[in-house]
Amino acid sequence: MIHVSQDIIGSTTDPITKEVAHIYRFTLVNDQTQMYVQILSYGATIYSLRVADASGKLDDVVLGFDLLEEYEQPQNPYFGATIGRVCNRIANGSFFIYDKPVQVTKNRGNNHLHGGKIGFDKVPWDLKEIHVDGVTFAHRSLDGHEGYPGEVYATVRYTLTEDNALRIHMTAKTTMTTVVNMTNHSYFNLAGHNSGRKGLYEHNVAIFAEDITETDEESIPTGIFKPVVFTPYDFRTMENLGKRIQALQPDKLGFDDNFCVPRIDLDANGVTPVARVIHPPTGRWMEVSSNQPGVQFYTSNYLPDEEKGEKPLIGRSNARYCKHGAFCLETQVYPDAPNHANFPEIILRPGQIYEHIVNYKFGTCKKTALEDAGSIGEGEGACGGPED
Repeated sequence: MIHVSQDIIGSTTDPITKEVAHIYRFTLVNDQTQMYVQILSYGATIYSLRVADASGKLDDVVLGFDLLEEYEQPQNPYFGATIGRVCNRIANGSFFIYDKPVQVTKNRGNNHLHGGKIGFDKVPWDLKEIHVDGVTFAHRSLDGHEGYPGEVYATVRYTLTEDNALRIHMTAKTTMTTVVNMTNHSYFNLAGHNSGRKGLYEHNVAIFAEDITETDEESIPTGIFKPVVFTPYDFRTMENLGKRIQALQPDKLGFDDNFCVPRIDLDANGVTPVARVIHPPTGRWMEVSSNQPGVQFYTSNYLPDEEKGEKPLIGRSNARYCKHGAFCLETQVYPDAPNHANFPEIILRPGQIYEHIVNYKFGTCKKTALEDAGSIGEGEGACGGPED
């Protein structure tokens, strides 16, 4: 049985309607008390996600803040938020829908990023329904907001399961032909949200992709698919993340790349495995599956760099968040998709329903399996042996 409760974390002024809205925090706990999730109605945001380590100790494995006001500050790097209408980048903030040019907000240099200045992450979402195992939020994005055509009605449903999976189901429908490409932007560190670079470098990562979308110096796709084989981007088997980040330097700060996920081994909902991550010292592992064709793997390259004297971002419980302090696995359609005919499209038409499913499942490895964390075979768990 999943236990669902709610409280109010604060109030805010909706930046679009200018109306005052209470912000609710929903807490989801499973019977085994091995997983504890909190969700905010502000930005439909994952506020806290606590899972047990191999000894049974619960710790928060997502980065975040204590106070609502901190989520509203410009320094918030989208911690845990629902991103939309279009996540990631759109080159020059421009594209065509059929033969009609569309210009959306340029909020990252000359480009559009994560829905613009006021994306889905910066508004209070309405409570649509409380379920026996979770909660659903809804948001109405007006025609012309940030330059996007059509009124879009979006929903996000969060569901917790007894086997320690957080399932996120995003939908959208529109009144006019438009573009939609949503994601969740949680920052994970299985060593604990406050374990920093040292903890991150201890992770082993597998991403089930044979190509990435090549990008230019502004992280805009060139349209070329780059094979991962014989490169630091090859995570087809478990690889140590610290060593792979070091292999990228000094040419790159870290990973911030879209991996192309083969659409094979689909379940009834079109969901396929995307990635597996393990932190051997704690035994925690995470499996990601989705119905989307891509995943943005990001290693917090733009959090403050203490080694350069930059001031840390102060997070939950006064944690000091810095460069390479977490990773993101943002399932998505490829970045800048409207400007590349060879990419899967993100066009949404009236009468159609955009549907995005992503599952984050957690568990712990048995001590004997930790030594073999890099060997994952068919029918085995994330530790290379039978699932706990």
